[in-house]
Order: sequence, then structure tokens, then C-alpha cells
Amino acid sequence: MPLTIGLNIDDPSVSSSGGAAVGSKITSDLASPDVAGEYMTQADIRAEQPKAMPAQDKLGFARARMRATGQWDASQFMGRRWPIGCVALEITQRCNLDCTACYLSEHAEAVKDIPLEELFLRIDMIFEHYGPGTGVQVTGGDPTLRKQDELIEIVRRISAKGMRPALFTNGIRAKRELLKKLADVGLVDVAFHVDMTQERRGFDSEAALNAIRQDYIERARGLPIAVMFNTTVIDRTIDQIPDVVDFFVKNSDVVRLASFQLQADTGRGTLGRRGDGITMKSLQRQIETGAGTSISFDTSHIGHSHCNRYAMTFVANGHAYDALDDVGLFQAVLEGTARRSFDRRNKASVVRSFLKGIVARPSLWSGVIAWIARKLWRAKFDIIASRGRVNKLSFFIHNFMDACSLEKERIDGCSFMVATQSGPISMCLHNAKRDAFVLAPVRMKKPGGDQFWDPLTGQIKDNDQSPSRPAMPPRRVRRSVRIIEAAK
Repeated sequence: MPLTIGLNIDDPSVSSSGGAAVGSKITSDLASPDVAGEYMTQADIRAEQPKAMPAQDKLGFARARMRATGQWDASQFMGRRWPIGCVALEITQRCNLDCTACYLSEHAEAVKDIPLEELFLRIDMIFEHYGPGTGVQVTGGDPTLRKQDELIEIVRRISAKGMRPALFTNGIRAKRELLKKLADVGLVDVAFHVDMTQERRGFDSEAALNAIRQDYIERARGLPIAVMFNTTVIDRTIDQIPDVVDFFVKNSDVVRLASFQLQADTGRGTLGRRGDGITMKSLQRQIETGAGTSISFDTSHIGHSHCNRYAMTFVANGHAYDALDDVGLFQAVLEGTARRSFDRRNKASVVRSFLKGIVARPSLWSGVIAWIARKLWRAKFDIIASRGRVNKLSFFIHNFMDACSLEKERIDGCSFMVATQSGPISMCLHNAKRDAFVLAPVRMKKPGGDQFWDPLTGQIKDNDQSPSRPAMPPRRVRRSVRIIEAAK
């Protein structure tokens, strides 16, 4: 499930470190067709490799990246709250769906599951690069196809390192019993990916798929994990997004974040490039229509502005209210509530931690009190009707790049990485040359000398000779037939 994102941004507080505003590009129109920089050539893409992180001052390194790409300002999370948004850990290339916008290699189903030993090394590498508190997406393929005891140990290992494990899945095999076991060993989030690109039988619209979403919500209800949903937005479903958003608003007692990814040309699948009608701005309008209110998507900044947009609402009595409409107050809270930890699995804990941060900063009192008073007054009837129950629902928009149209500046400012045996690399860049990573032999350190795990046979060998490309399994052959038919 690589076409997903879920950042550690559910809390309103971040660590303080240098807030000078210098990123003029951030305030550009969401619908601007301008690219952020020059496109990378195929030679550039082939040559690009994971880069080493400094042992110290990881936040400073992230700030330098944001400054170099024109993205550093008083609303930027990267370099304040954390040194990276999230890191994907692909534990299998196998999947039990065949999405029309799939990012997996055509050879994915011929690749064996990476040895647990190597995955543990990658978890350690993520920690060495980005430190405690890093969000780690346990993904694939679909991670639930991994042996259950191995999946549990992977989540346990991430949690033991002080990082935040999240399960990214299509939900088919993510039963409540499994979610409970994963929660017991430290799972923080579960992100269910449900949309029309998956071609689930018997469902003809995004609204119809709400039945599946409801089932998944009930599986997770009451468990100490935050629930998120991922939705790929394609040409024929952009007009259906308000139905999905309305569903999330009505279920905000469980759903914490709704992430939407714009259709991209993966070089695989059958969809190709999205039409001109799908932009970050048009998707924002659809989300606002479904939520029944205007929403501030340009207050907080996550990595590069051409890639990500984040917004937060509060929901009372089924009605959403924009939470980030005061830019100045947001920036003051962002800078002022330094180094506070938030446990997204526990709403009460988040509120207590936030209030402690505000109490410790008297300069914030008047602004926060005035903001709370305004919100309470505006939502007074809904708060009364809901008997004081107010939920938080965040929205995220991610604009993935086409595989053949990667912009160097956006790659350099990426907040979404994937772990490889050589280190973390931008997810869009990883997807553009996925075979170079998933088909490469994996070095295994052994007492008698290094050996190499072959991803096609699952066997250990003495040399690192790259395997020849496998014949496509039947399902991938069927996909290729669909590509040919779609091109006619």
C-alpha cells in the first residue's frame, strides 16, 4: 500500500526551533499549474541514491532542506516538530487487490518477503536517521499478508525503539483480533485504504464503499489506536468526494484523519495521468462541500507546498468547524509549545498535554482563550445538542508526482520517505524506479562473510549478482491486458 500518507500532525503543538519566515512559494495558489522546479531526467533518476543523515542536529538538517527548497516559514512542521513526516517500511510486495492506480512493480508478486532480520536492520536505520517519535508506516503490498507473528514482531520492534508504528492496509485481512494484538504491542495508527481504484466487486461508487468503511470502523472501535482512511481521487470519482467526507464527519468519533491522494501516472496500472479537473484546489472545494464549511488548508505547512496540504476541524453534533482559521495564533502555538509529546491513541491525553503546554506559556493565554470563546459561541447549539462531545477530524491532501515527471526541488523537500537497504529515499523517487530496489539482492552479514538474499528465490547466495527479471504472474499479465485495452 505505498500510495498512502499519514503524518504525526494530529496535535496542535510542535517543538520550537527557529521560525523566520522565508518561504514565499508556500503561499502560492493551490491550483497553480506551475512546477516547483526542473524535471529530473531518466539519468538523474537512475543516479539518485539515499543520502546520509547527520548524527546530530537532525531538525537542523530538515530546516536546511526546507530553506533550500523555499519552504521554510513560521508554519512549517519539518524542522520544528520532526525531521521527517513519515517513513514507509514495505514488509511485503504481495497484495490481495489489483488497483487500477497501483504503485507496485509489475514483478511484485514474484518477490519473496524480505527476511525479518533485514527488516529489523531497516527499523534501526530509520531510528538512526530520524530518532524517537518518527512515524513508521508498516506497508507493502498489504502488510497483513505477512505471517501474523512476524507482523506483530515488526510492530513491537518499531514501538520498542520509541517510534510510532502505523498499519497501512486495504483492510481485507485486518480483523479486529489482529488489530487488538497489534495495539497490545504498540500500534499507534491504522490507515485503511478504500476507494474505487480497487475495483471491489459489487460497489459502483465511493458512497457505496462507505459500507466497507463502516465495517472497518467497527473493527477498530474502542481499541487504543487512531483510525485513518486513505482515498485515491481519480477522474470519475472527484465529484463523489463530498459523500465520502460527509461519511467521515458523521463517524468522527472514531475517524481521526482522512487522507486524499490525487491520481498520478505510476507507469503501471491503467489510469495514467489525471485530467485537468483534479487539482489540489478542486479537491479542497470538494472536501469543504462534504464538510459543510470552509476549511483552512494553507495555515500549516508539511514539507513541500506542491505536495501536501493539511487542515483540521472540530466536529460537534455532526457539524464540522474549521480549527486553523487563525494563522497568527497557529504560528504562535506552533512556536511556543516546545517539545511536547502527544499520544494520538488517547484523546484526553492529547487535550491534557496541549493545555499543559499553553499554561506554561502565558503569552499564549489571551489568544487561545479568545479563540476558544469564538468557537464555543459559534458552535454553541451543536455543543449543547452533543452534550459537550467534540471530536477532531483532520484532512490531508497529497499530490503525488507522475513517475515520468519528477521535480528535483520537490524530491529534495520530500517529507515522505521509504526505507531501503541503502537508506531512506523519497517515496515518489522510489516508485519511479521501484524494481531497482525490490529486485536487488539484500546483503546479509554472516559470521563467515557477507552473503546475499535473492528476492526472487528467497535463497541465500554467495554473490550479489542481480537476478534476471521474472515473467509476470497471471494477475500482472491481466493488468497488462487492461493497459492495452485502455489505450485503444
